[in-house]
Amino acid sequence: MFQDRYTLAFKLYPYERSADQDADAPVRHPVVVMGGGPVGVATALDLGLQGIPVVVLDDHEGIGMGSRAICFSKRTLEISDRYGAGQPMVDKGVVWNLGKVFHDDRKVFEFNLLPEEGHKFPAFINLQQPYFERFLVERVREAQAAGAPIELRGKNRVDSVEMLEDGARLNITTPDGAYVMEADWLIGCDGAGSPLRSMMGLDFDGRVFEDSFLIADIRMKNDDFPTERWFWFEPHFKSGASTLLHRQPDGVWRVDFQIGWDVDRKEELKEENIRKRLDAMFGEGVDYDMVWSSIYTFQCRRMKQFRHGRVIFAGDAAHQVSPFGARGANSGMQDVDNLGWKLGMVINGTAPESLLDSYDQERIFGADENILNSTRATDFITPKSKVSHMFRNAVLDLAEHHSFARPLVNSGRLSMPCTYDVSALNGPDALPGGPARSRVGSVCPDAPVADGYLLDQLGNGFVLLGLGVEVPEALDEDGIALRGLSLTAEADSDLAARYLGEAAQAVYLIRPDQHVAARWDSYDETALRAALRTACGKG
Repeated sequence: MFQDRYTLAFKLYPYERSADQDADAPVRHPVVVMGGGPVGVATALDLGLQGIPVVVLDDHEGIGMGSRAICFSKRTLEISDRYGAGQPMVDKGVVWNLGKVFHDDRKVFEFNLLPEEGHKFPAFINLQQPYFERFLVERVREAQAAGAPIELRGKNRVDSVEMLEDGARLNITTPDGAYVMEADWLIGCDGAGSPLRSMMGLDFDGRVFEDSFLIADIRMKNDDFPTERWFWFEPHFKSGASTLLHRQPDGVWRVDFQIGWDVDRKEELKEENIRKRLDAMFGEGVDYDMVWSSIYTFQCRRMKQFRHGRVIFAGDAAHQVSPFGARGANSGMQDVDNLGWKLGMVINGTAPESLLDSYDQERIFGADENILNSTRATDFITPKSKVSHMFRNAVLDLAEHHSFARPLVNSGRLSMPCTYDVSALNGPDALPGGPARSRVGSVCPDAPVADGYLLDQLGNGFVLLGLGVEVPEALDEDGIALRGLSLTAEADSDLAARYLGEAAQAVYLIRPDQHVAARWDSYDETALRAALRTACGKG
């Protein structure tokens, strides 16, 4: 809507003619990714850093205007850090810990997201999606220079897809005309409106919520607001049924106004009408520039299956949730984290193709968890009946004075990594007294160790972690390499609290995506080998 004064639409992969366009016959690639957004580029990074050739096709040449996703979770930063892009995101982003909830003109309560000490990354950062994407693409360029077989092709629009027994054939249009290419594996990361999903005649199941939210990105000229998340239910300034305020880098603030379903979007997006809402909210003496605006609706939906033979969907192409709770981009990055190592093992011949069925199982489980939490938040923010509205306001009134009611207040419970309690890849959980937070299926919590942080030492492969137990430095099981890491956990240390609990010692089998595959109170090679085969889909 307005001249973008802070992103200027990064043009990161301008069109270049590829050798495929001059080939006599369609060139076949191991992996083709449709969509050059954060999920598509992260998928390319994950596979390319494993040495697997991957081509990303996008109908644009880089990143569009507007902030879009802005809240990136600790888990997303940890995943990005394994790809080599996490620290630049934190350096640029705004770290925030304090959130405040208001009802009308009263503060109901505040909460602090600052995690316990001993983590490399904060609970959340605010960072405009264009910057997040740019850091991923810059990391791709570094990886390409070091020999990673990754291609990013801008202005390569996929017009149709033909399914083959062993892959897919794609018809592509470029500024130089059309060409055809083939893929052993096709990954759909092409967003909520996924052309690939439409080409395959697939759809979403779920709910579309009849409400509209107006986003306004503004730059404050006299910025006296603290770096906090402020959420109003029924705000006294009456600019919407609810309002959310977030700070972003470069002095830009995101404001979300709940404006109802039956609205004239064209009228609402006029600058003078947006300013009326903002002026009522901020009052006199607050000067700002308009940067970007948009209107969105809530949708909590997913595909029935994410894997369709040699075609796999990830991110918004596979599932959608409301933005309150920051589950969109963050859950998409968890999709990549789950899919990358599995597809890599299948392509390299160290795991059966059936391992990819666990991607469907685990990430559908994660999507359902996100949809449930997102739906609950949406129902609380936008009550659907007089009774539910009365209940919501009664909870807010109680929460102002009584702590027991505060967990019931739902202004968008923020994204947390999924624990795969029901995964077919899970091995035994045989650690009596072990902490629930590091149980089998959970993502490994970070902790300080002698040489930095634990997650840095785990890396990207299978790891056998011994705490107070010596484990082998290396082990091979049917072509699967396992690296051993033996550490001492002091009784009062963060490492002991997060991994031992009441146990005196422990052995953990950890997957390449840093989820716990199995754990025991002692080392048993036979049990370990069986659990490792199970974790690779060979059990």
